[in-house]
Amino acid sequence: MWNAEQAAARRLSACTRPRSTRGNRLVWALALTVIPGTEDVAFSRIHGEGTRPPDGNRRVDRVDARTAASPTASQPADATGKQAHGSTDADSSGLRWFWKDTVRIESPDKNFRLKLGGRFQGDWAVFDTRHDLEEEVADFEEGTEVRRARVYYSGTLYKHFEFKTQIDLTERNIEAKDVYVGLIDHWAIGNLRFGHFKEPFGLNELTSSKYIMFLERSQTTETFAPGRNTGIMLHDTALDERATWAVGFFRETDEFFNGEVSDGLHLTGRVTALPWYEEEGRKLVHLGVAWSHQDPGGDDIGFDARPESHLAPKLADSDDMTADRVDVIGVEAALVCGSFSVQGEYIQAFVNRGEGSDLEFNSFYVQGSYIFTGEHRHYATDVAEFGRIRPQRNFGDDGGMGAWEVAVRYSYLDLNDEDLRGGRVSDVSAGLNWYVDPNVRVSWNYVHSNAHDSGFANIFQMRLQVAF
Repeated sequence: MWNAEQAAARRLSACTRPRSTRGNRLVWALALTVIPGTEDVAFSRIHGEGTRPPDGNRRVDRVDARTAASPTASQPADATGKQAHGSTDADSSGLRWFWKDTVRIESPDKNFRLKLGGRFQGDWAVFDTRHDLEEEVADFEEGTEVRRARVYYSGTLYKHFEFKTQIDLTERNIEAKDVYVGLIDHWAIGNLRFGHFKEPFGLNELTSSKYIMFLERSQTTETFAPGRNTGIMLHDTALDERATWAVGFFRETDEFFNGEVSDGLHLTGRVTALPWYEEEGRKLVHLGVAWSHQDPGGDDIGFDARPESHLAPKLADSDDMTADRVDVIGVEAALVCGSFSVQGEYIQAFVNRGEGSDLEFNSFYVQGSYIFTGEHRHYATDVAEFGRIRPQRNFGDDGGMGAWEVAVRYSYLDLNDEDLRGGRVSDVSAGLNWYVDPNVRVSWNYVHSNAHDSGFANIFQMRLQVAF
């Protein structure tokens, strides 16, 4: 062992000879952190020849005999009791660094936990339009885009305080997505969150874009779900996480959280239940209902939608209108039975225009998938949303092929009522998802979008996703 350490040290020493003393110390400090077998030599290079690090600063894997006896003993277990994926290390402060789908750091007493991660989604799309769709509605331009490029950190402090900051780098200016702090697991109120985050509305909306079944959420969700705003929210679980509830008060803001006194105010709530839940979520039935009461505050409102492709133009648009208030009601349901799953939502919006006639708009979608490599969609009972699909065998591991999923969806949107003709659009989509490993996914989608009375479009699109 000592000969191996000396050899590693000599190789590093050769790399540092041309550098300055300050540069040498930086290289040896990095070696002390990340390269096994260089601790004693690196320490003497930094602090002077003949010095050795105190016992408390030695790497855990060199002095812990239990690690040698059990290769997985140093890997912390997750909530299900399974060992974390990847390696674990501890620095001189006692913090543990390890990989489990993303970079994680935690203190021995778990009073401090931190996750560092991000996602990249690159899209390609081509279009084939028929009849007079482009002349009457909008131009379709084929191309590519970076759909999302986000980084984030999140964690907990002293087991009762949460925080998260997530920013998107795809816009010309950095756009903040989630920025919030919160109180969690309080005996009297449950959980309290304050900042900029998603309002509690809709299964498709609340499921992360990393885990949705298709490249884009349904036009039902994109049209009516309120999305992210700044506010305060109470939320909790009940009946041993067989039910959840959330209610919040929000103000409409831009991506920099700027909102004027006159900007719209929202009161939004959601309740869900799991009447059937077996085999740790391999079999379940999810039911939910959400409501959002919105006061535009004197501002105009409007609804519009793309044909479930972000590179496509909008095919339905109500244009801006004056309204005293808006009420949006949604119902949601999902079934998971092994590798098969189906989910759907129906949303209706009621617009009170004051002096004008009231309007009603509606939309629904139904989607289903089958994972023919045997995995199933994972469901988080504490927040009532779907999560990551983890292949049983990653691509390239012992002949593994990753996980493969086929999916279909139908959605319908009606923005016509009374004197307003925003348009009606129905989409039929088919998808193929390849989960290379827990962090890499390749998706192919075909969308047949029918803008009633205007024509239709065939959309072929693909996405490469890396999420951690």
